[in-house]
Amino acid sequence: MERKIREAAPSDAAAAAALSGELGYPVSVAEMEKRLRRVEGDPGHAVLVACAPDGTVIGWLDVGLVFHLQSGMYGEIGGLVVTESARGSGVGRELVARAEQWAAARGAVRMLVRSNAIREDAHRFYLRESYKRVKTSAVFEKTLGATIADQGNG
Repeated sequence: MERKIREAAPSDAAAAAALSGELGYPVSVAEMEKRLRRVEGDPGHAVLVACAPDGTVIGWLDVGLVFHLQSGMYGEIGGLVVTESARGSGVGRELVARAEQWAAARGAVRMLVRSNAIREDAHRFYLRESYKRVKTSAVFEKTLGATIADQGNG
């Protein structure tokens, strides 16, 4: 099966939204289109899509460059999903390899991916791809109200 991997376009919003739902993050097509437009042309962020020979999007991967004072710059996979019918066929491996190439070309010397503790299949996948489990963390989240979010827009 010959696949093509390319950068996502806003016209991929419907397929990307459906795949996001398979990952457990339902999102409307309109919202996905907004998100794809936001990262379009950002030199530090890419969304890659894998397409079947007929052009159908069968997977996507979100990758970005991250910089923190304590750890420097690295590439981070923010999300990866392959449609259920194509899992186990190498699509994920191809997307990860392309993301690693993308990050390395921008100066990253390491990649990081975070995976929910319950996603054991994903853990096995990343271990097969030579990623090492380096820590277990708790994740905390706070929803910011409009007042807080607007403070920086002075």
